[in-house]
Amino acid sequence: MLYKKKPKPTNELRSDFFDGLPDDILISILCKLSSTAPRPSDFINILLTCKRLNRLALNPLVLNGAGPETLAVRAKNWSESAHRFLKQCVIAGNVEASYTLGMIRFYCLQNRRSGASLMAKAAIKSHAPALYSLAVIQFNGSGGLKNAKDLRAGVALCARAAYLGHIDALRELGHCLQDGYGVRKSVAEGRRLLVQANARELACVIRASCKASSTSNMLTWQPDNQTQRNVVGKREPGSSFGSALWSDFGCHVPTREVHPVNRFLVEWFGSTRRDYASGEEGLRMCSHGSCGRAEIRRNEFRRCSGCGKVNYCSRGCQAHDWKMRHKVVCAPMEQWMMMMDQEEEGVVEEDDGENDGSGDDHTVEAEDEENEGDDYDPDLTVEVE
Repeated sequence: MLYKKKPKPTNELRSDFFDGLPDDILISILCKLSSTAPRPSDFINILLTCKRLNRLALNPLVLNGAGPETLAVRAKNWSESAHRFLKQCVIAGNVEASYTLGMIRFYCLQNRRSGASLMAKAAIKSHAPALYSLAVIQFNGSGGLKNAKDLRAGVALCARAAYLGHIDALRELGHCLQDGYGVRKSVAEGRRLLVQANARELACVIRASCKASSTSNMLTWQPDNQTQRNVVGKREPGSSFGSALWSDFGCHVPTREVHPVNRFLVEWFGSTRRDYASGEEGLRMCSHGSCGRAEIRRNEFRRCSGCGKVNYCSRGCQAHDWKMRHKVVCAPMEQWMMMMDQEEEGVVEEDDGENDGSGDDHTVEAEDEENEGDDYDPDLTVEVE
């Protein structure tokens, strides 16, 4: 004789408290998560949990407050869904998303008009990195011909970004004033801004170090020869050694955190997608490892007049790379040409953009020139198309 199994008694008092929570409370929690999440996966996992959380997480209030790390998509994970998510954040009014998507479209996806428009949208809302990026575009004439440069506009954008606290913009403005590039020359005022940029960067680094670890390991002393040995070593794109700005004083200070969109550019142009992204051969990346910007046209960036082997999108990148790495390995042009002759067995490729002495030279001098000139920062020559 067959007996049916009796169903197990259910606890009628059991209830799902999550279903009883009102949407306003959940949206408030999701807003806090989107603004403070240390990585995008922490927020994306919420979207995959259930339909209700997916609907609430895509609420404009949540997307509007998403922070830079929540939007920090990796280049290897770039897809149409990631593009669509950033567009949703832009529609929701997220200024950081406008800047991030604008940089990706302008440099990586070759959509110059849309990318510049999104960065301008963020700049109108006083987004300092967007203002500085537009200044770099104006200085280089990116997206147009060489005569499309607007130095005055670049200086004005740098001044606005520097007023909002952007350190690289303050340093760029100091160099412009020191050299009279797009603005009336004022060496004293330029040096004052450069010293102020160094002080602000040190304060930013110390503040970040205090949050990350104890202050005991924040500042360490290193001899100059040991610092130089470390600098010459191999480093990954976007990684950083000690702060180059204070290396003259023997202090080893962790550098500032790289913006997520700069990490994206470094990964994008450093991967196999570079041919797809650049579209043309002969285009170069900025030699500062934490920048990631690439040329839009041939010979757009300025190269070091000392060795001719490195090129930079801005004076700020040149100053960082000189003190961090390049001052140790920079060799005169004649020595570099001899090395090229030996490596290529006497065959030297012609450089179409070789400087003939004409054009608007944007020279770069050492930031710590008042430090008795122990380090000479070679000029950046403008390559003539």
